Amino acid sequence: MTRSPLLPRNTAIALGVVALHVGGLWALQSGLLRRAVELVVPAEVLVEFIEPAKPIITPPPPAPRVKPQPVQQAPRQPAPLPPLPVATPDPTPAPDAPTGTSQPQPPAPPITAPVATAPPAPAPADPPAPPRIELPSSNADYLNNPRPAYPPLSKRLGEQGKVVVRVFIETNGSASKAEIAQSSGFDRLDQTALDTVRRWRYVPGKRAGTPEAMWFNVPINFVLE
Repeated sequence: MTRSPLLPRNTAIALGVVALHVGGLWALQSGLLRRAVELVVPAEVLVEFIEPAKPIITPPPPAPRVKPQPVQQAPRQPAPLPPLPVATPDPTPAPDAPTGTSQPQPPAPPITAPVATAPPAPAPADPPAPPRIELPSSNADYLNNPRPAYPPLSKRLGEQGKVVVRVFIETNGSASKAEIAQSSGFDRLDQTALDTVRRWRYVPGKRAGTPEAMWFNVPINFVLE
């Protein structure tokens, strides 16, 4: 029994090419080819895609310009003057100089300034004399002032004493006010003296000759005989 001869070489190559095409089409449809392409992409390409953006660097502001300060020149020192010639005394006397001794002059008497004397102070003026004051009076005969009546009850009880009544005398001689300045110690005697003095007439007081209203003390004695 004889074996069939093997397939020719060209036929095998053609079948292999057909199988590769069929496998490529199948790979495109199933996505395997895309994955293979992604795996084959070189790493350099991926690095370029994920490289971060470079930061923007702003230039620093220019430094402020400093104005140059004017340099003050030191004042020039004046040039020193040449030294002046100094005179030296010559002990040799001059041929025309007078000879002899000089007498010292007596000192002049001191001049004394006249002492100014102050004028005498004027004598103080005498103070004006106070105006003459004339007190009122109740003793004139033409006034006809009656004596105060002694209270009968005071006589029986033996009441006696001195009463001083302070009266304000008007310029017409009437008594406008009256009050007890000193009590006798008994109300009946004080009231009798007060009523009597109010009814009297008076010579008005005067100041420098002019009638003037003023206060006047009128004493009244109550004495049992």
